[in-house]
Amino acid sequence: MRGHPLRIASGQGFWGDDLDAPVRQVEGGPIDYLMMDYLAEVTMSIMQKQRDRDPSAGYARDFIPLMERLLPRIVDRGIRVVTNAGGVNPVGCAEALLEAAGRAGVTGKVKVGIVMGDDLVPRLDELMARGHALANIDTGEPLELVREQVRSANVYMGAEPIVRVLGEGAQVVLTGRCADAALTYAPMIHEFGWDFGDVDRLAAGVVAGHINECGAQTSGGNTLAEWWTVPNLAAVGFPIIEAEPSGEFVVTKHEGTGGRVSRATVAEQVVYEVGDPREYITPDVVADFTTLRLQDDGPDRVRVVGVKGRPATQFLKVSIAYSAGYRALGTLVYAWPDAPVKARMAEQVLRERLERLGLRFDQIRAELVGWNATHGPLVGDPSPDIPEVQLRIGVRSRDRWAVERFTRELAPLVLTGPPSATGFAGGRPRVQEVMAYWPALIRREAVEPHFQARILEGS
Repeated sequence: MRGHPLRIASGQGFWGDDLDAPVRQVEGGPIDYLMMDYLAEVTMSIMQKQRDRDPSAGYARDFIPLMERLLPRIVDRGIRVVTNAGGVNPVGCAEALLEAAGRAGVTGKVKVGIVMGDDLVPRLDELMARGHALANIDTGEPLELVREQVRSANVYMGAEPIVRVLGEGAQVVLTGRCADAALTYAPMIHEFGWDFGDVDRLAAGVVAGHINECGAQTSGGNTLAEWWTVPNLAAVGFPIIEAEPSGEFVVTKHEGTGGRVSRATVAEQVVYEVGDPREYITPDVVADFTTLRLQDDGPDRVRVVGVKGRPATQFLKVSIAYSAGYRALGTLVYAWPDAPVKARMAEQVLRERLERLGLRFDQIRAELVGWNATHGPLVGDPSPDIPEVQLRIGVRSRDRWAVERFTRELAPLVLTGPPSATGFAGGRPRVQEVMAYWPALIRREAVEPHFQARILEGS
């Protein structure tokens, strides 16, 4: 029996997060699991485009050198890693990880579990033919309207396949698209032997996972709670969940690290990206966030108790990304005097030139950063004493040529528009494909039999 609570440390809150955070979690004190969350809704389409160009790609590439650095200590200390770094190619990620294990001198000492089956693109036409409309949750429109533009379609998996590979001895578990919170509560189910029908404990695990999934946002980063008093954000400590078999848990961080864990910082994360707090829906359970209570448990320690849950729904969420044209975004800075007036005139000149060229856009958006961008326009006319504003203007169109031409019309404003323009050193804006988000639901029995969980081992 474990003589201490189960310690699940958050190591990444998104793809591109602090790469030293997992190192601080492993080296800063004892932990049992390292959880790393890499996937946002749009990330799967980015990874799919990478895999289209290179079949060996499609996962979080920076995960591999990070693990090569950490694997000797992880193996030595018996730490287990659960992450969705596998993206759209968990097998490729696992193979690269095993190669890294060889370079790190731990060949044959690392079992890698992979979880697949979330990718619905190969089955989309079959599913639609069987009556699964995959209607947009927000608009009710059927997916067939944008079927030809679909780039990725991934169903959110729950904890069951992760628990399965942990039970088979995996030290590192790589998943594709799964519920973010499952990366934390799957280890709790495995270690404590929870039943999938124990909805209150599962709901507590969901809350723990939700608190853990965004990294330092729980421990003092990006917090509104007296943010100016948060110490040493340069070496901020990422959160650690200390879980107990009852479902109660403590949120904390390693002693001596920067940041802060308080009821305020934890509460902010609890309500982050939550719609109806009574129905936080995951693949495994519906958690009622209104039932939880936060209690002070000492310096940088907050205890979470009282979480209640209800059985899971008959549906799983599907995250679909589709191509919706092209966009470009450019900027110019205008200096005092009358900076806002100059910037607005530059915008008008640019719009007239685009219209004269006969270019058609789905959208043209402009804002003056420093005057009307963040909170809308200031009351009254802009003061002529504003030292500078940035004209930020973007266009969107299904016609790539129209967007290309827009990128060529911004630079001439430097000499053919209002005076005092600067800040164009970055050069011509880049044309980017627009990836739009299409959330949908599908009955779980249509996809769960296709989930796969298996072990890979290096030779």
